[in-house]
Amino acid sequence: MPGDPSAYAQPAFGDEPEDADALRLAATLVREITAIPEKGMPGTLLRNAHGVAIIPGVIKVGLVVGGRYGKGVLLVRNPAGGWKEPLEITLTGGSLGWQVGVQSTDVILVFKTAKSVEGFASGKVTLGADASVAAGPVGRHAEAATDIQLKSEVYAYSRNRGLFVGISLEGSGLQSGKALKAPNAAKQLQEVIEKAAGR
Repeated sequence: MPGDPSAYAQPAFGDEPEDADALRLAATLVREITAIPEKGMPGTLLRNAHGVAIIPGVIKVGLVVGGRYGKGVLLVRNPAGGWKEPLEITLTGGSLGWQVGVQSTDVILVFKTAKSVEGFASGKVTLGADASVAAGPVGRHAEAATDIQLKSEVYAYSRNRGLFVGISLEGSGLQSGKALKAPNAAKQLQEVIEKAAGR
């Protein structure tokens, strides 16, 4: 991303280059989506999250009945409150709910409950079936409402060309995959999330 030196950084010793690239891209997306206090993701939501999925560039696929596809990074908290080793995650699903003209969007999913991330132990979670999903709140005024009024298990943030957009993720499948072997880049992503959470 222009203006973000980490997007062009070379992988640190011990990091698999491809895995490090995925983690650095995820960190850039978190920074950008949380950067504007009046319109960004509230820190309270991230502070209390049991998991976070960061999926840049989810695209529409198919001609007659379109679908969507994207690959990114999944972080799940450990019992001590830190983060487990990051995993690759793939999002697939039908295209109902795409706004007209939106071909690609960056997606961040915040998993608010322990139950919402349990399905990843078996590899897959279906949004709307295994865990309820809703558009996430934005801005300073969302902070006070987060714990009281928000009842869904997963909150979704989707961005196209720098602006938040609405897409329906009901019925989308999330498949966890291999562990990402880039501990240095993983640590940087974790630090970005904790900073955005206000820790």
